[in-house]
Formats: sequence, structure tokens, C-alpha cells
Amino acid sequence: MESMPKKKKQIINPHKTDVQKSDITRQIKTAVAHLNYMSETDAEILPFVGKQAEAVTIDEIRNQTQTAPDLPIEEKDFTEFFARLTTKQDWFGDEEKATAKKFTDLKNLLEANLRDLSVFKIGKIQIDIYIVGLNGENNLTGIQTKAVET
Repeated sequence: MESMPKKKKQIINPHKTDVQKSDITRQIKTAVAHLNYMSETDAEILPFVGKQAEAVTIDEIRNQTQTAPDLPIEEKDFTEFFARLTTKQDWFGDEEKATAKKFTDLKNLLEANLRDLSVFKIGKIQIDIYIVGLNGENNLTGIQTKAVET
């Protein structure tokens, strides 16, 4: 009696959304490596991975970042925020040009993978900045950094 070949089991990854979420997070982490946000101080830029949200709003960012209700939050335009970081100036040397290109690549990565992108500045003087949008699973995702503005 001949034995029939066994059927291979199809493996279904129940964590596919986690894989997708971690993929954009991994891409963001690579894009922000050795990249600082320049204000009155230089601050590291880090990936931000939030929870599911219906929309990108001040209330949602306040909730997901556990910001005190009395702390001011200002919403800024995504494109305008990146304009200062990506526009090459006549006086730029090689290092400044390379930094502007990294910010352009980061902006393009966020635009290609997230929707409803917005910038939130939380606080006064020492400011937490979140540049976030919604990924394919409606999770608030993006980057976070800090600034000092006097």
C-alpha cells in the first residue's frame, strides 16, 4: 500500500498587523538614526507607536500621550513643519545637505505609509513634538522629539 503525500498545513500569521506595524516602525527607526531635531537644543528623534484611533486629533494625542489637561497643545501643518527641515539653503555645506536629505526621506516615508498626518506641539518652552498619522490598521504612528523654544 502506497502512502499518500501529506498535505502541508498552511500557516496563517494571526499577528500580520503586528508585523506590518513593526515594519513601518523599523523603517522609521532606520530613517531617524543619527538624526536630530534642531531648535534651541538638539533632540533625538524617536519612533512613536500609539494605539488605534478614529482620527488624528488634539484629544486623541492628549489621550495617547497622557498629557495633562491643562498643558497647551498646538496643531501644526505637516508640510509646513518639514519645509524648514528639508529646504536647502545656498550656504549649506555637505553636512547640512545630507541632513536635509535625511529629513526629506523621513517626510516621504511618513507620507507614503501614514494618512492624516499632523504635527502636535505640547507644552511651552520645553516642548514635546509628535508628528503622527494613521497606519493601515488605524494606529497612531509616527515620530516624537523635543524642542526648546524661548
